Amino acid sequence: MMLVTNQAELTSTNEALQTFKKDFPTLFKKLMHVVNLTRALQFNYQYMGCLLMDEEAEHYTPNFVYGSVLRLYKKEVQNLRDDENYDRIADFLSHYKKIGYAKISLLILGHSPETLVGPSSIK
Repeated sequence: MMLVTNQAELTSTNEALQTFKKDFPTLFKKLMHVVNLTRALQFNYQYMGCLLMDEEAEHYTPNFVYGSVLRLYKKEVQNLRDDENYDRIADFLSHYKKIGYAKISLLILGHSPETLVGPSSIK
């Protein structure tokens, strides 16, 4: 699936993300932890997004990863989902889903919207 985003969409998403960060700093840190863990393990951001949003993630499940690593990762995702304010994350991801979990994750990591403009492929 191909996602195409423009700078206005990304800028709007980034502004909403900065507001989210200001309004829910602890929750944002937990989200950033999961995004950083996803990056460190070299997992697909789409996999992370599917787990967070309780969507079908089987297609994006990493191959050739020890079961213990996947269990640890899923435990960290579940810790985020168990937060009392998790619905704020779910609402945010649902509202900006068109941008794609990968680009949202890169914005969370501090990338500027200008660097993310254009098409991206979800496999």
